[in-house]
Amino acid sequence: MMVQDITIPFLQSIPYVRCSTAQGATIQGVYYRALKAIVDGRGDVIELWSLPWVERENIIVPQHVYQSATDYGVVKAWHLHALHTDQFTVTRGKMQIVCVDVRSSSPTFGQVNSFIIGVQNPAMILIPPGVMHGWKALSQPETIVINLQSHPYDPSDEFKFAWDCVLQDVWEPKFG
Repeated sequence: MMVQDITIPFLQSIPYVRCSTAQGATIQGVYYRALKAIVDGRGDVIELWSLPWVERENIIVPQHVYQSATDYGVVKAWHLHALHTDQFTVTRGKMQIVCVDVRSSSPTFGQVNSFIIGVQNPAMILIPPGVMHGWKALSQPETIVINLQSHPYDPSDEFKFAWDCVLQDVWEPKFG
């Protein structure tokens, strides 16, 4: 199935399986890279991207980089791309990123991965084409996301669905 052909009824028909990400991503092509904070008496430094990662870890060379601010409690979901790869990191606050494999030919079709990243848990998440994803800001007043994309921005490669069309209960926090 082509990304352009994905519909809400198709998304609602998928038997989703939530998978633990304690050992990293389980969805084929999704990559989680922990980032290291170097902290001293003056502050901290976190390396966000490095060319050697491209060869060692299949990180992409970005062609378009943007920053996005998301207000506390807001969910920005769902969307996916036919062509470009996203690489997200958080530089202020904390957020939940959820990835969903909606590629019907994928061996991990239907798997759901959820990650909590931010300044206390710095990481980069690489999301390949065809993997639906979104995020929720978990800290006040806002969360700042940096996206290092594989292609220049092209609105025709942006396929969006309402945040609550599927998996409404995936979002943190869970109370109880």
